[in-house]
Amino acid sequence: MGDSTTIAAEVREDVGKGASRRLRRQGKIPAVIYGGDRDAVALTLDHDPILHASENEAFYSSVMDIRVGDGRRQSVVVRDVHRHPFKPLIMHVDFQRISEKEVLRISVPIHFIGEEDSPAGRAAGVIIQHQVTEVEVAALPKNLPEYLEVDLSEMEDGGSVNLSDIRLPEGVEIPVLATGDDAVVANTVHVKESQGTGAAAEAEEEAGIEAAEVPVVGEEDAAADEAPADEAEDGE
Repeated sequence: MGDSTTIAAEVREDVGKGASRRLRRQGKIPAVIYGGDRDAVALTLDHDPILHASENEAFYSSVMDIRVGDGRRQSVVVRDVHRHPFKPLIMHVDFQRISEKEVLRISVPIHFIGEEDSPAGRAAGVIIQHQVTEVEVAALPKNLPEYLEVDLSEMEDGGSVNLSDIRLPEGVEIPVLATGDDAVVANTVHVKESQGTGAAAEAEEEAGIEAAEVPVVGEEDAAADEAPADEAEDGE
């Protein structure tokens, strides 16, 4: 990976599960690029640079270039990343070809700013909840944002922000809004002081009360058993 937007790759002819396993043992990732009016092409990528890049959220919402050894390049976006269930390994990557003249639909993360400075953020017993953390947008590749920003600095207690309230960059749309299906992105909730951090603390408090009310089995029996022994000692 020469830089943050270019991925070095090799075209591979050897495909199948056995070939993929051999590549992984060599520190490589099997990948595929598809879409447009061309056939899918199998690729080989170096594992470590891709693993490192995948830790950045922009990896999943940015236009990148695939560059193969003979100098050919293709603009792509990541469509899927298959990971090992418990090891820090990427097993496979799917890329989609894009055209500069075709609108692209892709999910981008939502970044919340100004939360701590808002009236709601400074109010005691009020928590601002993030109900949506990513949203699908539609834009030409040149207009595709890495993320959308939601300013919560003016949020009041009892307030909320919807998808339709997000200020979009020029040339960017949220397709779901065209269907009239809006959604709450962030809102406020009240938490009593006795609840600590909320529902979890309330559940712990209730569990503690219940535990205190349950008598310890055997306490009365133990006291009864000890009485004769004490009396016997007094008699001696």
